[in-house]
This record gives sequence, structure tokens and C-alpha cells, in this order.
Amino acid sequence: AFPVLVFSIALIVVADQVNRVVLLIMVIGFFGWPYIGRIVRGQTLSLREREFIDAARSLGAGNGHIIFKQLLPNLFAPLLVYATLIIPTNILQEAALSYLGVGVRLPTASWGQMLSAAVPWSAVDPMYMAVPGVALFVTVLAFNLLGDGLRDALDPRSSR
Repeated sequence: AFPVLVFSIALIVVADQVNRVVLLIMVIGFFGWPYIGRIVRGQTLSLREREFIDAARSLGAGNGHIIFKQLLPNLFAPLLVYATLIIPTNILQEAALSYLGVGVRLPTASWGQMLSAAVPWSAVDPMYMAVPGVALFVTVLAFNLLGDGLRDALDPRSSR
């Protein structure tokens, strides 16, 4: 329930001498792993009660076999879908931090920096702001559609 954007701003301002790209990756990863962890935990708890796990145990399979040959292949599809659905959130978080001026520094390109630089020119030339905004929108929409498509393709319980 902690606001990720506020913590990111505070941490990046305090740790100003560190490489910002690495710091952004660490902050976004630190706040992003609980969502993936919750999905993995829920799926694992669901899968361990299934019959094929009991069948593998009854045949004498060890824990390593059950984890690597039974559980992980069945966890791959939900993880892939969720990863494609969380990428747009991470892109938007980086763009928001760059827009506020605490993201990546100027030799590195960012749509947030482009939007921030376009604000004073928006009255004169609206396309200066529209191009990075539309690019950001299309990228986020593409990853959302990819995630929805993967969910539909890999979900065995969906009605096609």
C-alpha cells in the first residue's frame, strides 16, 4: 500500500550519485515482485493439490522432479501472461519519473523527458507533445493486447 512513485522519487533524489538506470530497475523490480510472487504462490498452492502431483509422488518422484518437471512447466503460462501485462505499468512508471525530472538523465532517451520538454511548446506546436504521447500510448496498448492475447491462447479454461 506504499506509494511507489513517492518512494521512487525520494530514493532517486537521495541516491543521486548512483547510475539512475540501474536504480530505476531496482526500484521498479523491488515494488513489482510482490505482484508476481502472489500469482506464483497462488498457482503453486493450486497446482500442488492436483492429481498429477499426487501421481508423481506415488510413483516415488522426489521434490526436485516435482518442482522442475511438474510445477514449473504449469507455472510458465500464467507467468508469461502476467509479465506481459506488467510491462506497460513499468513503462508508464519510468515515463512518469522521467517526466518529473527524476528518471534517466539526458543522454538516455525517454518518452517522459520528451513530454516534459514539450510542455512549454504545446501551445505553439501541439505535435511536439503528441508524437511521444502517442508513441507511449501505442506501446502500452500493444503490450496490453499482447498480454490479453497470450492469456486467451494459453488459458485452457477459456471458452473459444
